[in-house]
Amino acid sequence: MAWARLYEMLPDRRYVVDGWEPAPPLILSAWDTPGLFKLVRLEEHLEWAYTHGCLDQVDAYLRGLQESDWHHVGDW
Repeated sequence: MAWARLYEMLPDRRYVVDGWEPAPPLILSAWDTPGLFKLVRLEEHLEWAYTHGCLDQVDAYLRGLQESDWHHVGDW
């Protein structure tokens, strides 16, 4: 659920015609999504944080996570 907390940190999230912007994290029922898609979505969230002025806060949050909080490509 660390990714959900990161997503909540992103300012100016909004619902647009075809879904949320930025798109929500790939968690819960979307967790079966391939790892590459998760990587791309996380990159989108980092870009959103950068363009909306909260990259330092997101960076500090991510650096504070434990190793066990991270998903690694190839993990089940």
